[in-house]
Amino acid sequence: MNTSIFNEQLVNSNSGQLAGKIVRGPVKTHEAFDENFYEIMLEVKRLSDNVDILPVTIGERLIDDMAKLEEGKNIAVTGEYRSLNKLIGDRSKLILYFFAKNILPESEANKIEIEQSNYLKLVGYICKPPVLRGTPFNRVICDALMAVNRVSNNKSDYIPCISWGKSAQFMGRLDVGTKIELEGRIQSRGYKKQVQPDVYEDRVAYEVSCKTFQVIENAKAEPVIEIG
Repeated sequence: MNTSIFNEQLVNSNSGQLAGKIVRGPVKTHEAFDENFYEIMLEVKRLSDNVDILPVTIGERLIDDMAKLEEGKNIAVTGEYRSLNKLIGDRSKLILYFFAKNILPESEANKIEIEQSNYLKLVGYICKPPVLRGTPFNRVICDALMAVNRVSNNKSDYIPCISWGKSAQFMGRLDVGTKIELEGRIQSRGYKKQVQPDVYEDRVAYEVSCKTFQVIENAKAEPVIEIG
């Protein structure tokens, strides 16, 4: 990866970069510490013909011109992938979003290659037993949930991660409490949710697709192994 495009070094436990086209302009979501925050939806291309549509939260202190966040504009941001538990009805829902800490100029955003347009590095802990499953095409997949501590405060973000093949088989054997370092990309995935008998709603799930990961500290005393 060409790290020269980053305006902040990837040294903390949660950092990455997104670059793409805005497909929904800014919508104010909340206010905190006398600052307004806005959400845009960013279309990020994959190496295949598919795209991911990802929510990005941006504070007004980063915005010198709201016109730069209009639909159709290209943008690149660096920041963190965060989670929020939101109470909807009588249930808590995990909301995932990319929190921008820096906006690159449009001229720089236009130069970013697809391989560099969606990158995330996480260091955290396996906080639920990983789940191994198969696909109709006989691929092995592992779903894991990482707890990632924020550097700025005492909060943690809970990030769903997915891996395939040999990586999935290894991740599926990790114990709760194992500390890992993971690199990958954020992806969106559509699915249908049954809300009533014979009634389905279109939903979108967000997760981190694992490219490589390394065990930093086992929950049990075992050798450290790098996978990827």
